[in-house]
This record gives sequence, structure tokens and C-alpha cells, in this order.
Amino acid sequence: MTETESLRQVAQGRTPLSTWLGILLLFMLFGAIVLALLGPSARTDNYEQNRAKKRVDLLKTLREEDIKALTAYGWIDKAKGSARIPIDRAMQMMTLELAQKKPAPAYPIATPTPAPSAAAAQPSPTAAASPPAAGAKTPVSPTATPPPPTS
Repeated sequence: MTETESLRQVAQGRTPLSTWLGILLLFMLFGAIVLALLGPSARTDNYEQNRAKKRVDLLKTLREEDIKALTAYGWIDKAKGSARIPIDRAMQMMTLELAQKKPAPAYPIATPTPAPSAAAAQPSPTAAASPPAAGAKTPVSPTATPPPPTS
């Protein structure tokens, strides 16, 4: 029984090898056929030229439609009553409308407060002698320069 089992193992072991060899030969045959058919044929780029021509024609028609839409009268939605007018006419109408309006300020303009006079800026001698009260702030004039830093 051991001899029959070993013969089965050898027969089953060889079968996958021959199967793989047959598949490999089949792929090689298919590749040779493809090379024989496509190899000697002249390669042209007519396909790309045709695609490029179609793209140029499509772009040209789209631009013509856009120019027609910008320079002609037409209906956008006739049921709602919205129409399209040429862009030049729309700019003229807006210019006339804006020329008739008087511009208004966007917010009130505050006038600056006048600077204090030189006599009011100098403190009196009695105010300088007494120290300021706790929590009181001393007024700072806008022209006063800060003291130099000490090191």
C-alpha cells in the first residue's frame, strides 16, 4: 500500500506542474499573436488630433454662445418676467442711476477736539506741591514726552 500511495503522490505532484506549464505556453502564444497583429502596423496619432479638433470646436461654439448672451436681449424666465439685456446697456443704466443719487456718509464724522492752550497745560504751584489722592489719575498732555528710562 505504501507503493500505491507514493505513486499517487508523484502523479498528483506532476499534474500541477504540467498545468502551469500549459498556462504559460498559452500566454506566450497569445502574446505572439498580439505582437504579430499590432507590431508591424504604423502608429498614427489621428485619434489625438481628432480629439483636439473636437475640443477646439466645442470651445469656439461655447465662446460664441457666451458672446451672444452678453451682447443680445433675451428671456431668462418668461413666466417670471426676468429678461437679459446686453452688458453695455446695463452699465449705462447703472451709471445713470448712480449719477442721480447723492452719496451719504457711511457714518458720522467726529471732529477732533482742540488742543489745550499753553497756559492751561502748566500746573499751578499749589497743585504740584500736594501729592495726588489715592486712585486719582493725573492728566497726561498729548505733547508731553515720557521720562528717559533709568538703568
